[in-house]
Amino acid sequence: MESETYHTSRRLGRVRRAQFDHVLHRHRLGEFIAVQEVPLGLFGQNVFLISTRGQFVFRGAPLAPWQFPTEQFFTQLLHERTRVPVPWPYVIDDSCDVFPWSYALMPRMPGLQVSTREVKKTLTESDRLEIARAMGRNLATMHEVDAAVCSRFDPERNVVRAVPLSDQAAWPWYESYGEVDAPPLLHEIAPARIRFLLKRALSASKLTTQRDIDWVETIIARGFDALREPFGPCLVMEDYKEGNVVLRRDGKGWEVSGVFDLMGCYFGDGEADLSRVLAEYFDESPHLAVAFARTYLDLRPPRPGFTERFAVFMLLDRMILWEYVVRNEPATAGKLGGLRQWAKRYTDIADILALKAAES
Repeated sequence: MESETYHTSRRLGRVRRAQFDHVLHRHRLGEFIAVQEVPLGLFGQNVFLISTRGQFVFRGAPLAPWQFPTEQFFTQLLHERTRVPVPWPYVIDDSCDVFPWSYALMPRMPGLQVSTREVKKTLTESDRLEIARAMGRNLATMHEVDAAVCSRFDPERNVVRAVPLSDQAAWPWYESYGEVDAPPLLHEIAPARIRFLLKRALSASKLTTQRDIDWVETIIARGFDALREPFGPCLVMEDYKEGNVVLRRDGKGWEVSGVFDLMGCYFGDGEADLSRVLAEYFDESPHLAVAFARTYLDLRPPRPGFTERFAVFMLLDRMILWEYVVRNEPATAGKLGGLRQWAKRYTDIADILALKAAES
């Protein structure tokens, strides 16, 4: 009934059936059938919306004004320039006449969210290894999208462009991108982002110590020359992991059947995208980490200095997580034993798994 109300998530709040009806009719997506909860997602922005025309993802209450335009831009880019399956069309409605915020609609991608506990317990060890390899193949395909320089999407101009080093460092806490004469380089951008996050973590609590700061600078110093190795910038998702994809199995095996949550995309060094998924696989089983990494590196062989450069990229990834947890979940952060104690096992992954042998 139109009077029905659905408590979708803390962020979206209560949504009336009439509001969903209005959305479906406005975009000619059929008649309302049901709403389903999305099992994953840190911020609670999504619900599955089922109609007589199919299944869709309703994504609302953007985290920042640039979130949905950025996701739309990179979704279209992957749709048009690669074989990577993405939810296209990605439609944005920013009229705010149905909800107090803008929302996006996109097709629900077919497949399983294999990172959920219910699905994962049905998978064999062979399944998990095949899935890890599929993740490696898919990431290599995503990285076929290239650019001339390290750059970010500017929603005010609807283009990808080089932005000042200070804006690169401050992302996502920026207001608008400034102008730049010379594009910042990788060996400038990665350390600047790490130091910016470190500064925010320091301001949030006393959990980050001088010993942590010294260790961070050691990792940056060791990787500095490796960051200067020439490369061609490509699309970097930054949050590439099983939680942001769906997969399905056919007669040929497992393949990624959908990639989403592209708000963190930019153009930089594709090797940075190995960090998050490798850390998750390493925690579950080193065999999965090796299967993923070897598959990717066979398709996109690394440049000299991979091990030292990987440590910097992994440190950046851990800093993103550390800053968030220290600021928002201090009790959890306090159980990790400090930044260095928690993060070092991840920055050492390339050495532990002997990935250096794959260098070209």
